[in-house]
Formats: sequence, structure tokens, C-alpha cells
Amino acid sequence: MMTDPIADMLTRIRNSVSVEHHVTDIPTSKIKRGVAEVLKREGYILDFEEIEGNPGNILRLELKYGYNGEKLIQHIKRISKPGRRVYAKAKELRPVLNGMGITVISSSQGVISDREARQRGIGGEVLCEIY
Repeated sequence: MMTDPIADMLTRIRNSVSVEHHVTDIPTSKIKRGVAEVLKREGYILDFEEIEGNPGNILRLELKYGYNGEKLIQHIKRISKPGRRVYAKAKELRPVLNGMGITVISSSQGVISDREARQRGIGGEVLCEIY
């Protein structure tokens, strides 16, 4: 039994990037799909697709690297955990590395980046930070 599926997703991405795999498979859920959409919108992954499987569906992420094979995801860290939830208002969200990274927020309007949350003036649960 898995207690933190988002941490599992982030760990799978971190491990795949560290050994320079181009594709990683993750058991799917609504929130993981939302995180994948944010990663694609912000340019950290090329694309993702949901594959029908048995017993459950799989989310296949196509990881992105720089022109010379540089890793675009240097750091990926879970912030809010099951034992300690972290929430932030829009005004409390600060840019990661002066805008070079992102924070992923789970808000009432879905999973969004910190940039979008500040623009819309909404806060939520701080899921993770990536740079």
C-alpha cells in the first residue's frame, strides 16, 4: 500500500532523469495527470499520454533534455506531505530561483503552477517545487 502517490511520481521522475531515460511510466490518477499537464506547460517534459492497462491505467511521461543532453529537471522536491500539509495564499508564493523554477499548487481550480496562481490570485496546497 502506497501512502504518498505524488512522492512516488516525483521519485520515478527523479530516478529516470538521473539515469537519462527518455520515458517513464507511472500509475495514473487525476492529480498526477494534473502535475504532468503543469510540467508539460512549463516545458519540463515533452509530452505525456495515458495508456489503458490492466489492472490500471499508466501515465507515460516523455522526459525532456537540453540540446547537449543537459538535464532540465535538476531538482524535484515534495513540499506538502501526508503528515504535514503545506498551504499558501497567492501573495505568499515566491518565485523559485527568481523565476527559473516552478512550484506546483493544487488549488480549487485544479493543479497549476505558482506563476498561474499569482496571476489568478488564488492559493492552495503546495505539492512540489521543480528547477
